[in-house]
Amino acid sequence: MEIVALVLLVIAVIFVARSIKVVPQQHAWVVERLGKYHGTLTPGLNFLVPFVDRLAYQHTLKEIPLDVPSQVCITKDNTQLTVDGILYFQVTDPMRASYGSSNYIVAITQLAQTTLRSVIGRMELDRTFEERAIINTSVVEALDEAALNWGVKVLRYEIKDLTPPPAILHSMQAQITAEREKRALIAASEGRRQEQINIATGEREASIARSEGEKQAEINKALGEAAAITAVADATADAIRKIAAAIEQPGGQEAVQLKVAEKAVDAYAQLAQKNNTMIVPGNMSEVAGLIGTAMALMKGASPKP
Repeated sequence: MEIVALVLLVIAVIFVARSIKVVPQQHAWVVERLGKYHGTLTPGLNFLVPFVDRLAYQHTLKEIPLDVPSQVCITKDNTQLTVDGILYFQVTDPMRASYGSSNYIVAITQLAQTTLRSVIGRMELDRTFEERAIINTSVVEALDEAALNWGVKVLRYEIKDLTPPPAILHSMQAQITAEREKRALIAASEGRRQEQINIATGEREASIARSEGEKQAEINKALGEAAAITAVADATADAIRKIAAAIEQPGGQEAVQLKVAEKAVDAYAQLAQKNNTMIVPGNMSEVAGLIGTAMALMKGASPKP
């Protein structure tokens, strides 16, 4: 009896183990009943009919990164290019992923490689480095359309590396060096040009400033001279007015005549002192008249006792 009970216990344990299944989160298990697709187990506790149902496939619903092996592609200008990329996909339909392809991972990898060769074959070498985004988008569109029958959603494709042959790399490096040297020469010439422009501008502004200063100085000098002339003219006019007013006073005429006579006598005296030659007036009566006039004025001007 003990042996029978032990056998029944073992059968019960096997029965329970085969009938109860716990599916983890983000996983999907495909169940076949008698060799035919029966259903998909969702995350949580699930029950199967022992010896009738069986787990045929187990899929993860997480995003899966797939490293696409590097391959040599030929560009439009017949240049070999080694391309290495990575693909991201996700199982969206476990039933199709189980029965749509014998190995959807291999199918996606091969399709990614062939699509990549086709896209790069339509581009020249320089464009392949500039338009990685276009290459990635083209590969994703082609894969996503074909992967619908495999129950897989291709999310994105990224090129990790583009490696041309060593000779092409050397030529590209030489081209880059020449381009940098060209830019350096252009920058230096632009600097010298700007320097000359700045110097010319500075000299022009300095010349303008100097001319403006000289102009202002001449204006100030002219204004000063004009003011001085005006002041002298005003003073002379005032003196003339005062002399004229004094002449109109009593005795003014006699004073003028006396002053003229004194000046004439002084002039003759100065000529006699500065020259060895005796200068005699042509008309002595004029001198005598001047002297007489001066003496008469002096006598008339002296006070009477």
